[in-house]
Amino acid sequence: MRATKMLGWSEVTPKADFLNRRQLIASAAAAGLAGVAWPAQAKIAAQPSRYSTDAPPNSFDDITGYNNFYEFGWDKSDPRKHAGALTIDPWSIEIGGLVERPGTYPLDDILKPVTLEERIYRFRCVEAWGMVVPWIGFELGALLNRVGVAPSAKYVAFETLHRPEEMPGQRASGIDWPYVEGLRLDEAMHPLTILATGLYGEEMPKQNGAPIRLVVPWKYGFKSIKSIVKITLTESEPVTTWKSLQPREYGFYANVNPEVDHPRWSQASERRIGGGLFAKREPTLMFNGYAEEVAGLYAGMDLAKFY
Repeated sequence: MRATKMLGWSEVTPKADFLNRRQLIASAAAAGLAGVAWPAQAKIAAQPSRYSTDAPPNSFDDITGYNNFYEFGWDKSDPRKHAGALTIDPWSIEIGGLVERPGTYPLDDILKPVTLEERIYRFRCVEAWGMVVPWIGFELGALLNRVGVAPSAKYVAFETLHRPEEMPGQRASGIDWPYVEGLRLDEAMHPLTILATGLYGEEMPKQNGAPIRLVVPWKYGFKSIKSIVKITLTESEPVTTWKSLQPREYGFYANVNPEVDHPRWSQASERRIGGGLFAKREPTLMFNGYAEEVAGLYAGMDLAKFY
């Protein structure tokens, strides 16, 4: 059921003072984000995030040219070939379920009070390749706090845009579109979990999930759903796309774990994109290198059973 009211954030939180465009560009430059083109009402943190890895990022070409976004096709190069036709303005997100202030929120209003910051994260695909991406975004928990999470909420479900006329991969059979993913509420509220609106100091490329996508760096990449149009708070675990298609291969948690193999390949090592044909494979890090921050979320759980 669609929400019936289009809300502005002024109805939810007090109006903030925002930087003008000249100040925004100066702040972006101070953060090493030259060329950024965010809406004038968004703010950008002048200091790098303490959550960033010190690993060198992959090139912009690597990140935007080697990518899974099956809404545009199954080949890694298909998203860059076909995503240019995607219309991303205007954009809104329907937020509903177990929240205090459900509604359909324009993206501009979502971004008004937030401070965007650079988060340089490791990114690990379930296909055993990885890269490092300099995302620009803000914590998902901040958005959930603004709409008010009901006490009974335990999970957060996300839904990607369904627009077959602009997303040719959605015309094919094999997946029950739209794409759906989900997190446990404590995972969604963790400060590492962000909604990203850009990368490499630019607005999010369409092939990478424009205008707004989820990034959960300790999980396999298919959890980081792209081009989000709907967020729903639920009491029960949501039915997610890949788990419903292949439950033996793609679990709900999808935490990066070198000790739990995919049924068709080992997860003990990974291939770094951009390393060249003869690059040595790197050992997979537990929770993709974020164990210190997130291992406590799964204390007492059997990570082989709840994969």
